[in-house]
Amino acid sequence: MTDSQSSEKLVLGGTVLTMETGAAPIENGAVAVGDGRIVAVGRGEELLAMFPSAEVIDARGCLVMPGMVNTHSHLAMSLLRGIADDIPLKQWLEDHIWPAESRLMTAEVVRVGTRLAAAEQLLAGVTTTTDMYFFGADAAEVLMEVGQRAVVTEALIDYPTPSCPTPEDALARQRDLIANLAAHPLVTPSVAAHAPYSVSAANLVREAELAEEHGVPFQIHLAETRWEVQKLLDEKGKSPVAYLADLGVLSERTVAAHCVHLSPEDIALLAEFEVKVAHNPVSNLKLASGVAPVPALLASGVTVALGTDGAASNNTLDLLRDAQLAALLHKGSSGDPTVLPARTVLDMLTANGARALGLERRVGTLSPGREADLVCLSMDGPNATPTYDPYSHLVCAARSADVRHVLVRGRVVVRERELQTIDLERVRAQAGEVARRVRGL
Repeated sequence: MTDSQSSEKLVLGGTVLTMETGAAPIENGAVAVGDGRIVAVGRGEELLAMFPSAEVIDARGCLVMPGMVNTHSHLAMSLLRGIADDIPLKQWLEDHIWPAESRLMTAEVVRVGTRLAAAEQLLAGVTTTTDMYFFGADAAEVLMEVGQRAVVTEALIDYPTPSCPTPEDALARQRDLIANLAAHPLVTPSVAAHAPYSVSAANLVREAELAEEHGVPFQIHLAETRWEVQKLLDEKGKSPVAYLADLGVLSERTVAAHCVHLSPEDIALLAEFEVKVAHNPVSNLKLASGVAPVPALLASGVTVALGTDGAASNNTLDLLRDAQLAALLHKGSSGDPTVLPARTVLDMLTANGARALGLERRVGTLSPGREADLVCLSMDGPNATPTYDPYSHLVCAARSADVRHVLVRGRVVVRERELQTIDLERVRAQAGEVARRVRGL
């Protein structure tokens, strides 16, 4: 169940979408990989002649694209999938999720939930994920083991959490993650504050300072619900975005999840401070939080990427499905069918996701020198017949079940639709044990 990243590999025979600006699809293409990086991209017969001894990964009949990037999630919440549905966010959190987490989540349970989430995402072509949850060091160890790229933190909130009785404990754990993961090739440390309404001004500033000091991402939920906006207006006299701007905590390192309820002035502030937005269309719809103004954000130059949120509010980690829904959602809500064309959505799914997490020099496009995170999606199903435009197909017709091979940093983690680094039956059995405890809560 292991695969070396150091050996030469040649992903051969598919239609390659590099996602580089202005690049056309390469039919009968290939991607050459060595030492975990992309060595060359081009026509299949040319690269086969250049790398005759490379291990061939058969991508005939596939679309070959950069790995998908999930910019907002809570991985271990995969174990709370379906625990509470059809209720608003505040009630969902306060009456169901937080009580369940306080009674259930331990380091070992987080390990199980993180491995389950990694299995689901890798099979769906998500090569990079984020985790904004508890027991971050344990989640990081699982992600290293299974070979999924990730941005990981220890979430800070002004209340006791399953892993941290105080915000000071969360800050200490964040500092440990930063120290221990600073040079790791796959798992990037970050800081995270839950939201403007659940973290004090002093702690928000401390988080931003920590992110700036160490050059790591700063994750936060922002302007997710009307309730949040009204609470900040009542208590601070400002919108959540303006409040954070006035505190001086917004920057190019900020990854703001949701950003549903924004004024034009809020959008201008996000653009001014180069904040990255993690758009979570399915979670926002399921909790009736609303529809984020993504076209306006993009028009203002804001980097918008995609996130699933946790599986407790989605209820899957199928990022391709969410990208496809985003494309339709914004066409329908705007009344403009030209909004969010396929190529823009795929940028959000890949290159924009890497940019949002500060990983744009490492992943996001299939470019020589980048790390070899890529996905092969089979085109042999009836849903792919015929295919005139591969970008359109990915956004309008492809399914995550079409994922055939997945490489992360040159390591094959999914081969012929089978996980190579995770014992799926074992993790399903472990999740079943946890579920029996959940039913008893």
